[in-house]
Amino acid sequence: MKIFKLNTIKVHLVLFAMLLGGVTSCTFDEQTDPNGPSLEGVLTGASINQLNNLVVGIESTMRNSLGIQTTASGTAARELYLFDADPRNTANILGKNGSTLENSDFYSTAAWAGRYRAIKNANILIQSANNTSAITDAQKAGYIGFAKTVIAFELIEVLKSYDRARVDVSDDTNLGPILEFADALAQVRNMLDDGLTDLNAAGASFIFDLAGFNGFDTPATFAEFNRGTAAVAALYAGDKASARTALAASHFDLAGDLKNGPTHVFSQSAGDLTNPVFKGPSTVAVPNNGDQIIVQNSWITDAEAGDTRVTSKAAVRPNPTSQDGLNGTHETRLYATNVSPIDMLRNEELILVYAEAQIGNDNAEAVVALNTIRNAAGLANYGGATDDASLVTEMLNQRRYSLWSENHRMFDLRRYNLSNTLPIDRPGDVVYNVFPVPLVDTQN
Repeated sequence: MKIFKLNTIKVHLVLFAMLLGGVTSCTFDEQTDPNGPSLEGVLTGASINQLNNLVVGIESTMRNSLGIQTTASGTAARELYLFDADPRNTANILGKNGSTLENSDFYSTAAWAGRYRAIKNANILIQSANNTSAITDAQKAGYIGFAKTVIAFELIEVLKSYDRARVDVSDDTNLGPILEFADALAQVRNMLDDGLTDLNAAGASFIFDLAGFNGFDTPATFAEFNRGTAAVAALYAGDKASARTALAASHFDLAGDLKNGPTHVFSQSAGDLTNPVFKGPSTVAVPNNGDQIIVQNSWITDAEAGDTRVTSKAAVRPNPTSQDGLNGTHETRLYATNVSPIDMLRNEELILVYAEAQIGNDNAEAVVALNTIRNAAGLANYGGATDDASLVTEMLNQRRYSLWSENHRMFDLRRYNLSNTLPIDRPGDVVYNVFPVPLVDTQN
């Protein structure tokens, strides 16, 4: 059985991702297709070429739900409004007139399905790497360490939106239960540690290319991403000491480039994806420019004077706009083009993780980290009180502006029980801080 050669990966990336992502069972007619692999063949006797295409498929499907998950959670957290033709974006998600979230609507189904598509592909890679004689043990460790880290990363994103996750999904015919947040996160943390063990195995190697992991494309450097993800998971579990330990082995660097970290990449190549959160700027001639992400007004008015994150991530519209009783003066400039990368876990976020992990342990060090973020945004050093509560407020504010519209704010406020502090822009609106697990999955 033969599939696409490595030098044609980019052309066939989405086709292969669709093949793998669409698989929901392992029932196939026995056949040999010289142009496309059967799942059974990949699972039981994969070639290196097939394994490498699985890696491509994983990276591709990791991007599938980014647009809807980002705009849905950003809307619920009153970071933004998505003004488009779908009324649910300004109605259900904002609880208009008390409307509720539906477990069959796109904001419920898209992110769940997208994340689990990538997880499915990663599980196929693990099984395929374990069941082939085409690779050495050291090479197998590289594939499996990569896959376990990706699964854990994707599950964290599921937990942020749904507060629950189904962790054991390796066997389609015998799915594990949907776990509550703490239990699921504990398993995610174990998975990251297992992945690190694989990445640190003697002679472990990557014999595959990674598109968005420049500088993180060997087992040793990818392990830094693994540890950064582990630091995030530990922090979310309330284990600040372990978060600090993990950060020390990650790509966290107080003096480093804030942008350093792996990214999702996009292109205009046939069959590939463009950045789903990019919106072209409005002009005087075309004031609305179709669908647009409008900045929620308080993000502008609450900002400290001179904060360059506001001017770099948003721009004043030629004219204010309104829809469904909502209005805004600014629109997104978060991404410069429709092929701009989207960060997975950049140093800026890790510095904020470090600041949070130091609060209650070494508040002076937490201030150092917060000042790194403030200074990079053109702001003076923090001059407020340094008790734990005050520093948490400052830390959350810096996360609000550094991580705007990146699927953080809704979860940040939920984990600190502060969702009730969000502004209500229309009488009768309701704040939702968790999306319902899709109906189809609760029935499994």
